[in-house]
Parts: sequence; C-alpha cells; structure tokens
Amino acid sequence: MPALVTFGRILFCVLFVWSGVMKLMNLSATAQITQKIVIPAIVAPYTAQLETLTGMPLANILAIAAGALEVVCGVMIALNFGARFFAVVLALFVAAATFYFHDFWNQTGAEAANNTIHALKNLSLIGALLMIAGTGRTAKAAEPAYDV
Repeated sequence: MPALVTFGRILFCVLFVWSGVMKLMNLSATAQITQKIVIPAIVAPYTAQLETLTGMPLANILAIAAGALEVVCGVMIALNFGARFFAVVLALFVAAATFYFHDFWNQTGAEAANNTIHALKNLSLIGALLMIAGTGRTAKAAEPAYDV
C-alpha cells in the first residue's frame, strides 16, 4: 500500500478511535445519549435478559458497545486487518448514529442547521468508509521476466 494511502487511512481512523475512547471514558454521558434509541418490542425480552446477566441497564451496555465498536473498527482499519469488513460495519454504525442523533428533518432553527452539518459530515465519513470497503488488496507487481 502506498505510503500516502497508509498515512491517510491512519489519520482517518483517529476520529473513530478518539471518539470511541471518549465514549468509554465518559460512560454516564454516553449512556444518557443512548437512551434515545428505541428498542423493538420483539427484542425487549432479550435485552431484559442481557440487563440481568450483566447487572447494567441497557443504556450502559449500548454505551460500552458503541465505544468499543468505534475503537476496534478504527484500529483494525488503520492497521489494514479486515479493513473492508470493519469499514462496512463502521459505515452502518455511522448511518444509524446519523439517523438517531442528527435528525435535522425533525428540528428547526439553529439546532436543525447544526445537525444538518453533522449529518453531512457523517455522510462524508460513510463515503470514505465505502471507498475503503470497495478497495481490495492490491496484488504485488509481477516481476519482469528476463530472457536468458
């Protein structure tokens, strides 16, 4: 992989690693934000079991999962280990986060303008993640054949 692509990939992933670490460092604030997520009724019995098993409310579990997902995906993409898979996972995560937390279509005024900017930023991140997912490993250049 060319040096510029490697460096760019690492710089791109800093955003996700930093964001994930900050979510994990401030679990209570992250958990408060995750309460906005609506859990479908069909999944509710399983989430109740998960809460009982872990001894934590679902909001805390989601906060830990979100932070860990961002850190793991960011590191794996930066290191180019399973980068295509982790880029798709992270693109889906960013799309869901945009839908739940930057719903500018339900807002007005300055709040709508701010969330529109965040949604467009996230759209750009999704685009970059899809470019990473769409770029396969490059084959090594064939060595020139020498006639003897």
